[in-house]
Order: sequence, then C-alpha cells, then structure tokens
Amino acid sequence: MMLDEPTKLPVFDKNMCPEDMDRMVSNAEKASNFLKAISHEGRLMILCHLTTGEKTVTELEELLSARQAAVSQQLSRLRLEGLVTPRRDGKAIYYSLTDDRPKQIMEVVYDMFCRDDD
Repeated sequence: MMLDEPTKLPVFDKNMCPEDMDRMVSNAEKASNFLKAISHEGRLMILCHLTTGEKTVTELEELLSARQAAVSQQLSRLRLEGLVTPRRDGKAIYYSLTDDRPKQIMEVVYDMFCRDDD
C-alpha cells in the first residue's frame, strides 16, 4: 500500500458525538482482545492450520510438533475469545474457525510476512 492512497478508515475528530465515541471505544476494546488472542506464535500457527479446515487436537499436535498440553492451552485461549469452535466425535475433538475473521487476518499476515516477492 502506498502512503498517498486514500484510507478506508473513518475520520474521527473532537466534534464526535458521545455515542460515536462510546462505539469507537467499544470497538477498540474488541479489536484489542482479538489482536491479543492472535499475538502468540502458537495461536497464530493454529489459526493458520485451521484456515484449511477443521483439525483434531492430535492433528494440530503433529502439525505444530508440540505437546498436547501446549496445543490445548492455546486452543483454550482461542476458544475463550470466540475464534475457534470445538466439535466432539467419539473421543476425538475437532476444532474449526468460528467465523471468517481469523482467515481474513491470516491472509493479511501472509501477504505482509510470508508471501515471496516476485
């Protein structure tokens, strides 16, 4: 993105009505919680793997080369923040993305940090 491109962000100023300011503060809190939830490399990797479809805890352990306790702890945080949803099938627990927000963020992160410049 070039710096001289127009922004898609709304312009806020000192003349905002209290309701708009309250909404802005509430939205900032939600965004902050979301960003905190994905700010750990383990959680980021879990979300990356879940963008391709649901996975069991065991599959995530293998993909991440991580212990079950570590994967479960990170899944618990993602679940608490409403980013992943569990589904039990017998003894297996499958996790999937709750909605499209994590996938959208992962696409931006991929574009910014992972895509090879051609």
